[in-house]
Amino acid sequence: MKPNPAHRLVCIVLLVLSPRLFAAETRPNFLFILTDDQRWDGLGVVQAEQGDKARFPWLRTPNLDKLAGEGVRFRNAFVVNSLCSPSRASFLTGTYGCHNGVNDNLTRFPADNVTFASVLRSAGYRTGYVGKWHMDGQKGPRPGFDYSASYVGQGKHFDCPFEVNGRQVESEGWVDDVAIDYAVEFLRQSREAPFLLAIGFKACHGPFTPPPRYTSAYAGLRPRPVPNLDLKPPFHELIEPTHESKAGFVWKDSPELLAYLQFTAAIDENVGRLLEELNRLGLAENTVVVFAGDNGYYLGEHGLADKRSAYEESLRIPLLVRYPRLPAKGRLIDGMVLNIDLAPTLIDLAGVPVPSRMQGRSWRPLLEGKKTDWRKSFYYEYLPERRYPIPRVQAIRTEKAKLILYPGHPEWMELFDLIADPYETRNLINDPAWSALRQELETELQHQRNKVQCDKPATRPASTRR
Repeated sequence: MKPNPAHRLVCIVLLVLSPRLFAAETRPNFLFILTDDQRWDGLGVVQAEQGDKARFPWLRTPNLDKLAGEGVRFRNAFVVNSLCSPSRASFLTGTYGCHNGVNDNLTRFPADNVTFASVLRSAGYRTGYVGKWHMDGQKGPRPGFDYSASYVGQGKHFDCPFEVNGRQVESEGWVDDVAIDYAVEFLRQSREAPFLLAIGFKACHGPFTPPPRYTSAYAGLRPRPVPNLDLKPPFHELIEPTHESKAGFVWKDSPELLAYLQFTAAIDENVGRLLEELNRLGLAENTVVVFAGDNGYYLGEHGLADKRSAYEESLRIPLLVRYPRLPAKGRLIDGMVLNIDLAPTLIDLAGVPVPSRMQGRSWRPLLEGKKTDWRKSFYYEYLPERRYPIPRVQAIRTEKAKLILYPGHPEWMELFDLIADPYETRNLINDPAWSALRQELETELQHQRNKVQCDKPATRPASTRR
């Protein structure tokens, strides 16, 4: 039989295109969702797990709970600096602030940083950023992303102007609803894989003005007390008479606390919109969805509001990962994971070499259920800002204990047994029975500081700072 010329042409075309078709089919898409100031326990599934110890047992997040049930929930996820811009920079770069140049909220993100976006874009991904960026009011297209629909600094909750690829566009409505509109449009325009979309919510950041449809949510309900409410931190004299000193009283039973949790309901609704759109477009099976908070938040614990210092409510974040192609359905992972791990994880899952400068570790072996020698401790550092009275903080957190240092104030040191005292109510630093643990943690803290190499914060060009 004579070969058919048309058949031969089709075969040749398929041979040429097949690697590209295969790559598009097997390389995962990525959807990274980052909320602002959302506590680690700000999920309905966590409140249910805590049972009679839950502070907000009536909190409901059905879409996030479903995401957790279809993927994995990390029960011990942390940030290396509990502050918005530094944490966001660490998520992007996989490094501590001393290496990426962002140690505070007054620094613009250096455009020459290597990020998961810049690496994936070089590998052929279409990359998009939507929503809050922060970084000292940085303007223009977001570094490393092909497309951005973002706003300057904190923006505002209602009728917030957006910058679409650097061009200002007015908007109407609640800011996170508008951001999800842009995100949905990006998904619809990116059906030809692979793509990366990162979304920054403004919620749960104050001022606490949720969308009108949620202003009656949880009406009349009250949070349960926890053992560390109103316990003063050792640096309390620095924060008095600021708003911080009243935090324990303000957050016990206030409209602000209720509005903060109403934000969570609105976040959950918008995450549901995104997941529904992935399903509608037929993209869910091949999309890695990561949901996280940028840092924790105090609601009166230790007499504090806000974040920054090194107690658990500030360090811990919610973290969910769903990738239907991995054997991870409803699993719980207790290993300590960090915000600096996100960048190497996404790059690894894309099958691209992880840059050696990244200090985090890929979660891939944890997601795949493989045995691995995972981290047993991590180093935390907060550098003081001129507008806030929180002092410099250095800490080492292990699976069972925590040591907190306040450089220049040895009398403020704190040591906690996190197994017996998860609310950090009893400082063991001067207890002779715990001297061996104190010495062990002091040694580990120095070891981790040397490993991180953050003794001298990195300097950046003057154009990146204000």
